[in-house]
Amino acid sequence: MVPEERACERHEGPPTPAIVHTRIRHARTSPIRHAFTHRSVAWLIDVDHPPITGKWLRPFAHFRAADHFGQPTHPGDTLRSRLHHQLATAGLAPPSGRVVALLSPRVAGHVFNPLSVYWCHNRDGTLDRVVAEVHNTYGERHCYVVTPDSHGDALVPKEFYVSPFNDVDGTYRLHVPPPRADGRVAVSVTLHRDGQDPFTASVTGRARPATTAEIIRTQLRAPLAPVLVSARIRIHGIRLWLRRLPVIPRPAHPDSMTVSACPASGTPVSRKDDDERSAS
Repeated sequence: MVPEERACERHEGPPTPAIVHTRIRHARTSPIRHAFTHRSVAWLIDVDHPPITGKWLRPFAHFRAADHFGQPTHPGDTLRSRLHHQLATAGLAPPSGRVVALLSPRVAGHVFNPLSVYWCHNRDGTLDRVVAEVHNTYGERHCYVVTPDSHGDALVPKEFYVSPFNDVDGTYRLHVPPPRADGRVAVSVTLHRDGQDPFTASVTGRARPATTAEIIRTQLRAPLAPVLVSARIRIHGIRLWLRRLPVIPRPAHPDSMTVSACPASGTPVSRKDDDERSAS
């Protein structure tokens, strides 16, 4: 089977920085049915130009490079330098062009990024690859590096323990098209296992310019958004436990990365970084 051709057109996304009022949906279909939808907030930023808010706005939106990727923190670290280091551990060249990221800021000193997405472009504006950085509620993280097809889809083996009700088995179908010029953002992760799709998570929304007025409006509409996201995940976990869904023990997991060059057709093949190989 010949994999579908990658997208090679230039991507003109919305101006950054921008605030994205998101709709987060989780849907579990096996072994029991459970679904929820919540509204939250994320930011769309250029990693070379992270937002710099005034002193009185800093508690409501602050970006720290050390909150992303797993390597030790060094003076002068930036999001781009940490991204480059993460890719280098797998022998991948750094992106030569713009990198746009969808992520959550620190709010009142707290940050929780279940999923951060980095669209890495070439110098000519075409999309090179996408990095999906996943955090679980145990303080662990894992990066999936994919090469999407022209629809923004890619397959990658599931290799990270996210939920105590899902083991580390199956394949993820990532839908990660770049943000559109009109501000539309739509990202989803679907778990495929044994011929079924037992779990899907999606984040959708529309980006708005991150003006001072919009930051204030956001805090009035969704105060302490990262805290609420973390709390809601735990609350839904308790509900699943009360419904007697079996709890799967959590394996040890060093900060690691899975690289898959497979788009949405074909068989995903992964390559793990040196840190994980030495730890296994």
